[in-house]
Amino acid sequence: MNYPHPIIAREGWPFLAIALILAIAATIWCAIWSIPVWIIALFVLQFFRDPPREIPQAVGAVLSPADGRVIKVERTQDPYGQREAILISVFMNVFNVHSNRSPVDGKIEQVQYFPGKFVNADLDKASLENERNAIVLTTNDKQTVTFVQVAGLIARRILCYVKAGDVLTRGQRYGFIRFGSRVDVYLPVDADVKVSIGDKVSATATVLAMLAQNG
Repeated sequence: MNYPHPIIAREGWPFLAIALILAIAATIWCAIWSIPVWIIALFVLQFFRDPPREIPQAVGAVLSPADGRVIKVERTQDPYGQREAILISVFMNVFNVHSNRSPVDGKIEQVQYFPGKFVNADLDKASLENERNAIVLTTNDKQTVTFVQVAGLIARRILCYVKAGDVLTRGQRYGFIRFGSRVDVYLPVDADVKVSIGDKVSATATVLAMLAQNG
């Protein structure tokens, strides 16, 4: 299990503090009218939860970098790694955990940030038109895996804590997206995909695909 941060994501501490202060103040002012404020505080609490996860250790496993629902599985071009690839997209709604975790072990070759629009992240064009942050990584057995944080209609803040040259381990927390979005994962074309469109996945716990083993 890899979990270096508290169960409530540090990105949510200021929001949770404000929500609790307002809820307490509303309770002092009028207990009945404070109920909606406490509901909002509970929503903020659940949004920024960041529970520990068991990390599958199967050789070649590509883990889901985010909680959510698979909305795309297709063969396409990886515009960041400049290659043909299999794309798996995971859409996060506001009720999912929004901490992003590395799908594989390896060394980061590039981190590319692109400003852009904020259309619904469930739409196909979001992958190339929305604000996004792409990480191109080389695995320990020299395969390329690209994973991209994509902002959405409500999401207005992509947080990424890694840079080119950093080494990631599968399940390691590397970023966060506030308030609903998606993560795209580009894999080698010979990867064995283990999920289908519509499947619900959990960050780290769900295996999206298995990479072919060299040699």
